[in-house]
Amino acid sequence: MAEVKISAEIRTEFGKGAARRTRRETKVPGVVYGHGGEPVHVALPGHDLMLALKTSNVLIGLDIEGRKELVIPKAVQRDPIKGFLKHVDLLVVKSGEKVVVEIPIHTEGELAPGGNLLEHVLNALPVEAEATHIPESVTISIEGLEAGASVLAQDITLPKGTTLAVEGDATVLQVLAAQAEEPTAEAEAGEEGAEGAEA
Repeated sequence: MAEVKISAEIRTEFGKGAARRTRRETKVPGVVYGHGGEPVHVALPGHDLMLALKTSNVLIGLDIEGRKELVIPKAVQRDPIKGFLKHVDLLVVKSGEKVVVEIPIHTEGELAPGGNLLEHVLNALPVEAEATHIPESVTISIEGLEAGASVLAQDITLPKGTTLAVEGDATVLQVLAAQAEEPTAEAEAGEEGAEGAEA
């Protein structure tokens, strides 16, 4: 995974008012922590951070006023309505270090005919990988799967150096049988009327 370089400023003001002022300056308040060091409160350029976070588990080369750190996003808060970034937690990592992250799940292929539904029991797959070699996603083939079929975590082929951070028998995807259509109220009324006429 390519490293994205971002510069950050140290924040000395805290609280909701200070966070709002930071966001008004098109910056995002955040905290950098890990490896036993004191958490560092920072302000990051909003546009650069937003672009970086389009990649899941992006590796960021952070320059905090001359201090260089490798970090990955651990918690991202967004405004539930407008979607802008409100706060980000960044975890310090070292090259070669293993970290536990969740990677997106993509599917390919078509289910067996019959109108069945695919349910994502897990929306992301917990894995352990080297901090500098985190897979961007995993792809699972659902080609020809029929109702009742499921895909377990242990069935998924992971990139070299990546291991599961969830039980192997955990269900990731399952195929649900198509629901029979409910009769409409009008159809039911028609049937009742016909029964009454026969009586």
